[in-house]
Amino acid sequence: MIIGIGSRRGVTSDEVSDAIESALRDAEIEIGAVRIFASSRLKENEAGIKEAVRSLGREIVFLDDETINTYEPPSPSEAKRFNLVGVAEPSALALSDEKKLVLEKRKYGRVTIAIAR
Repeated sequence: MIIGIGSRRGVTSDEVSDAIESALRDAEIEIGAVRIFASSRLKENEAGIKEAVRSLGREIVFLDDETINTYEPPSPSEAKRFNLVGVAEPSALALSDEKKLVLEKRKYGRVTIAIAR
């Protein structure tokens, strides 16, 4: 499973960790099934995202705009203002094997999570 993460600027690691836990619970997935996390390069400097992922013992890949924009996510996104089709859903889809969302994007406070396989 791949978890895609989008967020508002300046999110804390606690906000991100809580969102990840909630999404996993909503999708009935154990953290052990998660292979890697993904997001947009726009989020590369978000310490809260990196700290939360690191605390789970996983890595995160920050994808370029071209890669993200090759996917058409099912949900509308505020990322359009950055010329992106989305962040959480297309990031998760880009790194997944089956290119199938098991959890369409959900907002958890200031964090958005999508899960793909």
